Amino acid sequence: MRLRNIPGSQEMIDKSPLVIKEAEKTRGLWKELFGNDHPLHMEVGMGKGKFLMTLASENPGINYVGIERYSSVLIRALQKMEKNPLPNLVFLCMDASELEAVFAEGEVARIYLNFSDPWPKERHARRRLTSGAFLARYDHILEPDGRIEFKTDNRALFDFAVSELGPAGWKAEKLTYDLHHDEEMMAGNVMTEYEERFSAAGNPICKYIICRNV
Repeated sequence: MRLRNIPGSQEMIDKSPLVIKEAEKTRGLWKELFGNDHPLHMEVGMGKGKFLMTLASENPGINYVGIERYSSVLIRALQKMEKNPLPNLVFLCMDASELEAVFAEGEVARIYLNFSDPWPKERHARRRLTSGAFLARYDHILEPDGRIEFKTDNRALFDFAVSELGPAGWKAEKLTYDLHHDEEMMAGNVMTEYEERFSAAGNPICKYIICRNV
């Protein structure tokens, strides 16, 4: 996907108090940053932020961190947040491969992955956010009872994600290949911008909720 550069976006991000800078200094101190001991949930690849802002608005007793690598995408979320600030949501502009430098062991309660880049070429498989390599990173920062939720309309990516679970020491707690026709898993579902678009086009949405296989 080609991302259009937005002039001045990086400067706006650098100046915004909604984006945590030098995030490695916050490692192990996220409760102090938010000023409470609420659970910490995180979305990796948050896009324009609709999903996470909805969750943060509906769940004031949970702290949220949105991670987005591209400043040209993150700036859209910032613009929304400036109109409707949420005290339990902050952003990080960073690559997901650096998660362990920013979050301490067991510091995160839940991770959301929504319509992640499929990296379709086999040589790029380790870059997929549902690969065994990333599951190992999540394993370090998730609390013992932590969960990962993943949604996509890309069946090939979903099949890959499911195949990675066992070898990486994870198991599917819940799984569906057609989320919007699964009454149980649709309960409380918050749609992303992509989900609204793809489901309106008739594309089935796949989802899993996984935990460690212990």
